[in-house]
Amino acid sequence: MRIPIDTTTLTFIAGSDPRPVLDMEGRPRADKATGEVLYAVDVVALGGEEGAEVWPIRIPGEPKGIRQGQPIRVSGLTAAPWSMDNRHGITFRASAIERLAAPKAAAA
Repeated sequence: MRIPIDTTTLTFIAGSDPRPVLDMEGRPRADKATGEVLYAVDVVALGGEEGAEVWPIRIPGEPKGIRQGQPIRVSGLTAAPWSMDNRHGITFRASAIERLAAPKAAAA
């Protein structure tokens, strides 16, 4: 079950450059719905009383122009809990990640 996440009160910063998601044999994994290669970006999520967290987010297709340290917008973010044997966690997925325009410098 995928749980939608309201991102309206969160600020996101790219914590890594995008990288392809690889299967156990080292081949790029494809999105089951679109066939596009899945990419992962470590994203710093800021907001709330808990402070910052790093979320590894997967997206279909390579996000263009995303580099570590840039402010970004995350669209269609969902979380899905998983468990396998004695391990468990949360997988994050988004429909898109876009860089935000840099703020214009104030005139002197």
